[in-house]
Amino acid sequence: MANKIPRVPVREQEPKVRATNFEEVCYGYNVEEAQLEATRCLHCKNPRCVAACPVSVKIPNFIAQVAAGNFAAAASVIAEDSSLPAICGRVCPQETQCEGSCILGVKGEPVAIGKLERFVADWSRENGGIKPETAPSNGHKVAVIGSGPAGLACASDLAKLGYGVTIFEALHRPGGVLEYGIPEFRLPKDKVVAAEIESVKALGVKIETNVIAGRTVTIDNLMDKEGFSAVFIGSGAGLPRFMNIPGEHYNGVFSANEFLTRNMKAYRDDYDTPIHAGKKVVVVGGGNVAMDAARTALRLGAETTIVYRRTENELPARKEEVHHAKEEGIKFAMLTNPVEVIGDENGWVKSVKCIRMELGEPDESGRRSPVEVPGSEFEIETDTVIMSLGTSPNPLIAKTTAGLETNRRGCIVADENGATSRPGVFAGGDAVTGAATVILAMGAGRKAAAAINDYLNT
Repeated sequence: MANKIPRVPVREQEPKVRATNFEEVCYGYNVEEAQLEATRCLHCKNPRCVAACPVSVKIPNFIAQVAAGNFAAAASVIAEDSSLPAICGRVCPQETQCEGSCILGVKGEPVAIGKLERFVADWSRENGGIKPETAPSNGHKVAVIGSGPAGLACASDLAKLGYGVTIFEALHRPGGVLEYGIPEFRLPKDKVVAAEIESVKALGVKIETNVIAGRTVTIDNLMDKEGFSAVFIGSGAGLPRFMNIPGEHYNGVFSANEFLTRNMKAYRDDYDTPIHAGKKVVVVGGGNVAMDAARTALRLGAETTIVYRRTENELPARKEEVHHAKEEGIKFAMLTNPVEVIGDENGWVKSVKCIRMELGEPDESGRRSPVEVPGSEFEIETDTVIMSLGTSPNPLIAKTTAGLETNRRGCIVADENGATSRPGVFAGGDAVTGAATVILAMGAGRKAAAAINDYLNT
């Protein structure tokens, strides 16, 4: 009977309304909706959803507690494996992970695992929260570089094991990409991000902001002079990539990183951060960051177009984000690739020259390679171009840490457990893989925490 119950839809702001504000798009489930959706779970003997979760949340267990109305117990189940459930419930690509493996999804709609996780986390926060048990201090100190999802996950697990953990964050607020890279309308900063970081601090984790690893401190100093027994590098991938086409130097060309970071709160009346929104914006790229940049520009009043060199079928962004972008009025120019940014006599962008593309044979990623259509160049009038082409790690830490191996892309080389070429130094998340997802970074942080524990106990 359970699999005959239709998936419970989640309530959202109306597209025309939300396109003019930065309030959260999705309202989430209420109690009745969450319990009804939870009854759809089949409680498989070999739950594929758990195997597909990068942090191995015991999904059927917490869903069973939701169905029974035991929301505090559900929060405790999730807390065993995830320190950021309200964040994961909002931004994880569940459709390719837990929900993508749900047996109900074979012939119908999978259980809305992400929405249920969000419900539990929000309920827990609004009702006092929980504090997982921590072991007595074991006398070891571990430094964590970066307070993004990898660093927070690693720090949480180590703190539970009794380690004295200090996170060193380069920016003035902790959270990394959670604070500076994902817009408010997808991930509320004060209500959700700050609250989950406080939960991590409640485990005894210390966070020092405005500390640039490689400048303010070095890994050698942390280990040799400040008494840290091990270091985890979870500094992310914040170095933007550009196309290296003519005209990228003109005023009005941004990386998505800069555009989103500036606009996290600059739209508010109580902030003085200067922003350039533009009236006609072109966003180059097709990932979640491109959707975030386009939807942010739209909310700032711009007519916004996403330019992508493949078709909609190859878009790497989550289907939900593409759907929301279309509902809000974002235009999509598919099979299109910029070849030049054209500026005016004052050095400002006035248009972008593009060329039509067609799909050829699959590349190494499995997606069909785009091929230029000769003689198909055309221009799109625009005053702002936002490049959302991926990111790579900042090389500063590697350059100031002798013996720390990196690959040709500038990523730190680490094994499956996060161990690097330097004894006692571990790494994970985007600093190792390049730009990826929040939940994959958390999974890497958890693996590294276990490996650090093993390293310090052998």
